[in-house]
Amino acid sequence: MIKKFILIPVEAFVRATKNKNFRFDDELSLGSLIGLTFNQLILRLRGKKLFFRGRLVNGLQLGFRVTIRNFAKISIGRNVKLDDYVLLDGLGTEGLSIGDNCSIGAYSKLVVSTSYNNLGKGITLGSNIGIGEFAYIGGAGGLKIGNETIVGQYLSIHPENHNFEDINVPIRHQGVSRVGVLIGKNVWIGSKVTILDGVKIGDGSIVAAGSVVTAGEYKKNSIIAGNPAKLISIRS
Repeated sequence: MIKKFILIPVEAFVRATKNKNFRFDDELSLGSLIGLTFNQLILRLRGKKLFFRGRLVNGLQLGFRVTIRNFAKISIGRNVKLDDYVLLDGLGTEGLSIGDNCSIGAYSKLVVSTSYNNLGKGITLGSNIGIGEFAYIGGAGGLKIGNETIVGQYLSIHPENHNFEDINVPIRHQGVSRVGVLIGKNVWIGSKVTILDGVKIGDGSIVAAGSVVTAGEYKKNSIIAGNPAKLISIRS
C-alpha cells in the first residue's frame, strides 16, 4: 500500500515530463523507490540555487559539485539533469544550449571554447538527449545534436583540428581549422566513441562502441563502426 502511494505519483510525473510510456519494474523494492525519490528531491533542491544567480530554470536537477562557467552564454531547458561533477562552459560566440529533458552523466564536460584569442562557436543539444558519464564535448567549430539521441559513456567530440603543414613551426603555433560536427535526431552512439571535426551523422543512425569517426557524411539510418569508422550497413 505504501509502495503504491509513492509509486503512482512518481510514475505519473515521469510520464508527464519525460517518457509517456514509463513504468517502474514490478521487482523494484519499496526501499529502492524511497531512495530514488529522495535523491531526485535533493537534485531538484540543488537546482534551485540557480535562481539566486538571477535565473530560474524549471525542474533543473543538479548533482554534487556541478560547475557552470560563463553562465550568461548558457541556456538550459526544462527538467534537465546535470549529474555529479559535470562542467558546463559557455564561452563562445553562440554559447551553449541544452534542450528540455536532457541528462548529462557524471564527470562530463561540455566546453564550447578553451581559447581566449580565438573564441569557439557553440554547442546545441536538442531535447530528450541522454549522455553517459565521462563525456568530453567541445564546440569550437560548432556542434549540434538532434532530439532523442542517446550516448554511452566516454564520448569524445572535437569540432576542431590543428594545422600541421609547416614542419619548421611548432604545431601549436600553426593555428586551427574548424568545420563543425552535426549529429542528427534519434541517433544511438555507443560507449567510448570519438567523433572528429567535419563529421555529419544522419537521423536514426547507430555508431558502434569504440568507433573513431574521423571524417565523412553518413546518411539517415546508417550503421557505423570501426577505427577509422566506416559505413557497415543501412537500417531498413
